[in-house]
Amino acid sequence: MSTQTTPPNPSDVPRVTTKTLQEMKSADIPIAMLTAYDFTSARLLDQAGVDVLLVGDSASNVMAGNETTLPMTLDHMIYHAQCVVNAIERALVVVDLPFGTYQGNSREALVSAIRVMKEAGAHGVKLEGGHVIADTIERIVTAGIPVMGHLGLTPQSIYNFGSYKVRAQEEEEAEQLLADAKRLEEAGCFALVLEKIPAGLATKVTESIDIPVIGIGAGSGTDGQVLVMHDALGLTTDFNPRFVRRYARLDEEIKGAVGRYIEDVRSRDFPSEDESY
Repeated sequence: MSTQTTPPNPSDVPRVTTKTLQEMKSADIPIAMLTAYDFTSARLLDQAGVDVLLVGDSASNVMAGNETTLPMTLDHMIYHAQCVVNAIERALVVVDLPFGTYQGNSREALVSAIRVMKEAGAHGVKLEGGHVIADTIERIVTAGIPVMGHLGLTPQSIYNFGSYKVRAQEEEEAEQLLADAKRLEEAGCFALVLEKIPAGLATKVTESIDIPVIGIGAGSGTDGQVLVMHDALGLTTDFNPRFVRRYARLDEEIKGAVGRYIEDVRSRDFPSEDESY
């Protein structure tokens, strides 16, 4: 008689937790993660079965129209996180700590993380950076707050990088990234995002640490994938990195629907008698 057990079906999990993600990695079930910033879209993504919703500081780009993520404040992030948390029943909600709210010192970082958890009801926070913020992560985790790490291309450091090119292509930087990943695991991170790094390196990192690794522009060898919702659904089409796959063209759908609405208003076809009181 076989003693092999059937891997759990993520869709049957009533509420995704950090433990769920660890079990998915162990069972080799890829984790599906998308960004969300408002109640309506978060509810749809949650109902569709997304495992993790990231309230990303990419809201600065897709919601506010800024060039970088840097203008986002902690109050901004808490507002967007509140909207998302109010919508979900199943997904794990992780919130980016924005630039300037954790780099100064670990006490400031802890205060920022506590505000996100208490005021928004989030399930965890995400911080960008490697060994230089490991002590900060340890302090936040010690307080009982789950932390997701982020290595590779870290958008909050874009002015330091000088471009959005692929990171860790050279051996020295690749070795440092692997060391950073291990340090973040030691610091207590429950998961790690790898952004825009060579696929081979991402696979090596994934196999070298026990916590789940989520990739974006990091190949298929990670434990899961994340995309910005607006990119995946075709709400924004002026951003075209090679790692984005568009699963819809909602920009065309929305413009078409609005165009038909305008026509009906102009012709007085809307509202009809049945749509009037």
